[in-house]
Amino acid sequence: MADLQDELQATAEAGRLDAPAKRKPKPSHRFGAAEPVAPPDGTAERGTADAARAPEAAGRLADPEGAEQSDGLEEAHAFLADHPVADGYSGLPWVLRHLPWYDLELGESGVDTDVPRMREGHIGALFWSLHLSEPLTGDRAVGATLEQLDLVHKAVHAHPAGLRLVRTASEVTDAHNCGRVAILLGPAGAPALGDSLAILRALHALGLKALTLAGVSWASEAGLSRFGEEVVREMNRVGVLADLSGAGEQTIRRTLAVSRAPVLCTRSAAHALRPHPANLTDDLLAALGEAHGLCMVPLTAEQTGPSVRDVADHLDHVRSIAGPKSVGLSGTYDSGAAHPEDLTDASCYPHLVAELLHRGWSHDDLALLTWGNVQRVLRSADFTARAARDRREASTARIADLDG
Repeated sequence: MADLQDELQATAEAGRLDAPAKRKPKPSHRFGAAEPVAPPDGTAERGTADAARAPEAAGRLADPEGAEQSDGLEEAHAFLADHPVADGYSGLPWVLRHLPWYDLELGESGVDTDVPRMREGHIGALFWSLHLSEPLTGDRAVGATLEQLDLVHKAVHAHPAGLRLVRTASEVTDAHNCGRVAILLGPAGAPALGDSLAILRALHALGLKALTLAGVSWASEAGLSRFGEEVVREMNRVGVLADLSGAGEQTIRRTLAVSRAPVLCTRSAAHALRPHPANLTDDLLAALGEAHGLCMVPLTAEQTGPSVRDVADHLDHVRSIAGPKSVGLSGTYDSGAAHPEDLTDASCYPHLVAELLHRGWSHDDLALLTWGNVQRVLRSADFTARAARDRREASTARIADLDG
């Protein structure tokens, strides 16, 4: 990050781990819905085992490997009860937009993510994407993003027993300690700005917390234009995080140089292990670590591989290159992506944590991975925004003036 050596000490202090209060996991409860919810069709209870085979089964010795896996899951659940997951990306808003009705507190079969499964998976905070399923520009992109944002507000307010809309690290912790999943708005796509810094400020006022710097003329494969650099400075001033997943390499490098706040890569794994376009090369991972940014590894088969072990390999690699303070998790559920075995929905995080414990990850590094690193980035962004607002007024720059 450029020109911030005088602020890094204070930012690091502001970004200390704000751990949630320890509490026993709460069981899932049925909450009232606006309309009666019918159970999904075609469900059936599992049959009992054949009675003739029961004595043989009872006499078998326990499978040592199965017992070890069970113990690992118990340890993972116990760890996550104290250090929940802050998940970097959910495509749930777009899916909800196309459902005729839903009840996330009761449980919803049409999605990968609902309150009971988030509780089972120990998710304490979740970024809800405002990305659009089709490439839109100009007024259409702005309008569609506002509709997505409005849907998120309505969905969260309709489920007050399970969800709470938040904006800051302190609000994230408060929501978790009150038994709610903290919902953060974003990332949105850069076309949502309509090339207007005033729209950026309006979206932030409505709760936007992250913006993906891709898909626009001012943040392209060629890097950030002059207007793009002004967008990043204004994002720093208001407290919107830059998401660089899917951005061009030159845009990533220039954003790291310009931004005074940490950046996110909400859906990026290790390119050295799997050469997906959104995955980061080792030199970019190293640069991200030096800038105190955060690479949030997605749980998708396409980017990380078909198994829990593949995901853990990426986490190991990112931690070794960028450092334990620059690696996080991104379920990427309800995005249309295929997920690795044993990580098929939002309830499955204990399987991943059990694998990392088996690999010897320390509790300190795991606590940073699941919760602490996101809290640090949120606190640092808020600190940077307060400092920037003392130094500069809201920008009135226009793309025509800076980029011609």
